[in-house]
Amino acid sequence: MNELLAREYWHNTVQDYLIALAIIIVGTLAVRIFKGTLLRRLEKWANATRTTNDDFIIRSVERFALPALYYFIIYSGISYLELTPKADNVLRIATAVVITFFVLRLISSIILLVLQNHIRRQEKGDEKIKQLGGLMVIINIVVWILGAVFLIDNLGYNVTTIITGLGIGGIAIALAAQNILGDLFNYFVIFFDRPFEVGDFIVVDDKMGSVEYIGLKTTRIRSLSGEQLVIGNSNLMNARIHNFKTQNLRRVVFNINISYATTLEKVKEIPGILKAIVEAQADTRFDRAHFATYKDWSLNFEIVYFVLSSDFNKYMDIQQQINLAIFERLQALGVDFALPTQRLMMKAGSEEALNPNEAEADKP
Repeated sequence: MNELLAREYWHNTVQDYLIALAIIIVGTLAVRIFKGTLLRRLEKWANATRTTNDDFIIRSVERFALPALYYFIIYSGISYLELTPKADNVLRIATAVVITFFVLRLISSIILLVLQNHIRRQEKGDEKIKQLGGLMVIINIVVWILGAVFLIDNLGYNVTTIITGLGIGGIAIALAAQNILGDLFNYFVIFFDRPFEVGDFIVVDDKMGSVEYIGLKTTRIRSLSGEQLVIGNSNLMNARIHNFKTQNLRRVVFNINISYATTLEKVKEIPGILKAIVEAQADTRFDRAHFATYKDWSLNFEIVYFVLSSDFNKYMDIQQQINLAIFERLQALGVDFALPTQRLMMKAGSEEALNPNEAEADKP
């Protein structure tokens, strides 16, 4: 038995190989026992808490720490053996790659967690988190490129040529894709400056609707008629945008036209009637009601009030109630609404003027 254990293969005895294998097996079993007992209890505890930070820590341990432990165990078992310079170099490179891989994934996950926690505290945070997909693509590309450059540099290679090539390639790509990059940069402007967000009702030039999705290149808006409008981010940011989300109240101006046959006493009563009608409506603030102008065919009254809500349907309901009340009160008062009309005035005795000879003969 001792002879068998003392036999040497590739500079290591059978006993060395068995010890290395035992290190790997025992270490793997220990990690699996830890995962099946303690980690599962920690997951149940984290699910019972309100905060999400502990959930992130548990997930990170499961996604990053455990695979890293498995690799460390395998590395420890192999390192116990005496390796050739070439095998040792391969193991060193593999270790650097694995460590870099897990570190970069951890950095990306931490960035995502920080952004999610920041956005979740905002209004409609859960909807805005959907916008992180495009931003995380850019962040991951930057993180992985920097990580690859750092790895190559640590492996002893000269990264100056690579960085120079990336710079020249970046300039070429920028010149070839100016429109795409313009939309991309404007995506960051929208994300950080927040001129509008998902769910906002906006008007862009002659288009209007609710923002459904903000992407890397385009923003999608659901119009009032039901179709989806797809607008490039650059075009969107170069346009004048009306955002109705922050509209806490709505100023309403409308006119009514009264017939010229209305008496002076009734004309004087109408502003007070209009004021009472507006003030009787809930969620409104009366501003003014005046006999404003004389029109060619009517007496014009101008009414101004505020709806204390940004809801368009609520504004229309209030306006409808005001219109019905005005119609009812003016009808009861005996006041007619004016229609565009013209009156032809005929002068009496016009027939005599048309026959001057006959009129002269009748004189005594």
